[in-house]
Amino acid sequence: MIDSSLDAYRRWADVPIAEPPHVSVVIPAYNEEWRIVPTIGAIATHMSSLGTPWELIVADDGSTDDTVVLVRELGLANLRLLVAEQNGGKGSAVRRGVLESRGRVVLFADADQSTPIEQFEALAARLDEGFDVVVGSRAVDGADVANKSLSRKIFSSGLSLLVKGVFRLPVSDTQCGFKMFTAEAAELLFRRQLVDEFSFDLEVLYLARKFGLRTAEVPVAWIDAPGSKVDAGKVALEFVRDLALVRWNDLRGRYASENHPKSGRTSHNNDRASLSQTAS
Repeated sequence: MIDSSLDAYRRWADVPIAEPPHVSVVIPAYNEEWRIVPTIGAIATHMSSLGTPWELIVADDGSTDDTVVLVRELGLANLRLLVAEQNGGKGSAVRRGVLESRGRVVLFADADQSTPIEQFEALAARLDEGFDVVVGSRAVDGADVANKSLSRKIFSSGLSLLVKGVFRLPVSDTQCGFKMFTAEAAELLFRRQLVDEFSFDLEVLYLARKFGLRTAEVPVAWIDAPGSKVDAGKVALEFVRDLALVRWNDLRGRYASENHPKSGRTSHNNDRASLSQTAS
């Protein structure tokens, strides 16, 4: 099994896939030089072992360290690197990656791997059931949360109360950096997304409800990775601001049409490949 997984990874790393990918994994990255290579290695090894065609997109967000250099030097055949001229915010990076993706299924995962890629199958199983958006969650029964600091617990609880009170979303954890979309849902939501910073997840889920997309929340394993760039105080203020901004954008009709140009993604029909099982 180890040899087989290694062989699958080597094929993915060396030979461009000859067909459109079933899965696109998007990693937003900003100054991640010390962990981007092991993160890519972990994701590539696991995803390649599933036996389905897939691509990896690293959406750099104007890094000032060696993130871009390190990713380029890997020379992986099925990895695409998108480089921003300047820092635009996590929401901007995720949007660029998603709108350049070609898979029937799109996963975005944080570069720190707080939620490990091994959680992929749990989310994919719900997509196979007919959901359009599947959210990894640290706040529902069955979640395995480790090393979460007291400040982050307070921060997360406060955000959850705000979301439920203002938007009444059917999601307990809007901010976990591990979310999956069908290609159609990804195109619909991210072409309308306007928030470029931390709160973009909230906006995307608000839009999912607005457009009647079926959304599921799945418990995941999560660990508070060292080197987090989240400033809880600053982000809390931005979150409150963006709550109001999203409602204001909606009242002004900003979400009635696309706010970003069409991507070059391949269009897909509505059939759903079973992505939670290893291909035979």
